[in-house]
Amino acid sequence: MGYDRLGTGATAVGLKLRDAVVLAAEKRVSYGGYVVSKAGKKVYLLADRFGMALAGLFADIQTISRWLAVEIKSYEIRLGYQISVKGAAKLLSTLLYQYKYYPFLSEIIFGGIDETGPHLFVMDPLGSLIEDSYAAIGTGAPIAIGIIEGGYREDLEVSEAEKLVFNAVRAAISRDAVSGDGVDIAVVARDKSYEKFYPVA
Repeated sequence: MGYDRLGTGATAVGLKLRDAVVLAAEKRVSYGGYVVSKAGKKVYLLADRFGMALAGLFADIQTISRWLAVEIKSYEIRLGYQISVKGAAKLLSTLLYQYKYYPFLSEIIFGGIDETGPHLFVMDPLGSLIEDSYAAIGTGAPIAIGIIEGGYREDLEVSEAEKLVFNAVRAAISRDAVSGDGVDIAVVARDKSYEKFYPVA
């Protein structure tokens, strides 16, 4: 991804459960080894049915989240029905690919729930689309993925999954200098969607 050249990065993770998707990311925003902010938002809920966690250049993270929210709303107004999770992921993938010569410097975990169940997708800056059960992206991903692989089961309760993603991001924070300052978690479930913040001591 080239985060090391930019001096930026992040850690974000996602899990697909039987009836929910759980996403998490840390809050530190840094450039060239300098911490710009301790309150960056890298996890977003969209339309109460989708969520995304991002890692990379913070301006691109903000732009992608706003852009996709508008595109989903526009799509649903034009066609008169709700877009599926896979449809929304393909829409984002197509938007990213349009900028392949000047790509957004971000990786994305996108997930949500519809009538077919929960889905989780991983995308690179050019829009490649991979569906998976769990994923980790960003500079802290090699550490976070080890924690997730050790504790992941599809039948986890949401509370257990929240704890698992928190532990994965916290482990990455302890070893990755450009990750830190707490963990944002987003849960997209059939009955409700919500966000939480967990401080890291």
